[in-house]
Amino acid sequence: MREKSPALKNHHGSSTTLTMNSDPLADMLTRLRNAALAPLPSAQVPFSNLKLAVAEKLRQVGYLKSVNVKGRKVKKSLELELTYVGKTPKLRGVERISKPSRRVYQQAKEIKLSAPGLALYSTPKGLLTGQEAKKASVGGEVLFKIW
Repeated sequence: MREKSPALKNHHGSSTTLTMNSDPLADMLTRLRNAALAPLPSAQVPFSNLKLAVAEKLRQVGYLKSVNVKGRKVKKSLELELTYVGKTPKLRGVERISKPSRRVYQQAKEIKLSAPGLALYSTPKGLLTGQEAKKASVGGEVLFKIW
């Protein structure tokens, strides 16, 4: 059995896992997709204000049943409860469009409404679905598509 480095122990003596992620939003979406495929009732992700805003928008459109903030200060996390229709998860797939290496922006007139799912946009008016952005006549960064 391998021993953990003393640097990886917190002040209580228990080991911690250090994770570096260059795209935290993609990590959140992957955790949600994996939870839906498993099928698990919920997924836990590290907290950030962007992730909270995205989770609240997904709750509004029906992909998540509830969004709860757990912990305090640095140890905050989000518990995201998935919505199921019978035994089938409503979330079937996610595709990250705009990435740290390649940002994708669309003007309001370029927004196409996809039938089975929706796209989420980061706009000057906040996070909006494709339908909301088109109605408000505002464009922005295409974060991801979900179906």
